[in-house]
Amino acid sequence: MNEEHTTSENEDLDEEILFLVSQTFKAISDPTRIRILNLLSKKEHSVNELGEKLNLKQSTVSHQLSFLKNLRLVKFRREGTTLYYSQDDEHVMAILQQTIDHAKHN
Repeated sequence: MNEEHTTSENEDLDEEILFLVSQTFKAISDPTRIRILNLLSKKEHSVNELGEKLNLKQSTVSHQLSFLKNLRLVKFRREGTTLYYSQDDEHVMAILQQTIDHAKHN
């Protein structure tokens, strides 16, 4: 790992970093959000596509996407009246994929 990105033993984490880290882990601790992020790690999807693939109501998908968007884990682009979502944080997606791989390894 690059030394400039590591935390030294004597460096304490400030409140903002602690909050962002805890919110990120909260985001990827929810089964529905994991399923959404897993799909978005492969390609972009509209809210309707995600709802159909995951057998969830559009309102449920929209609520979860809003949570993920606020943490900058997903982004969207507009095409007409349709919003297409995709992943927006390769670091978190790598953690998620490694965790999925770990779970499958057992």
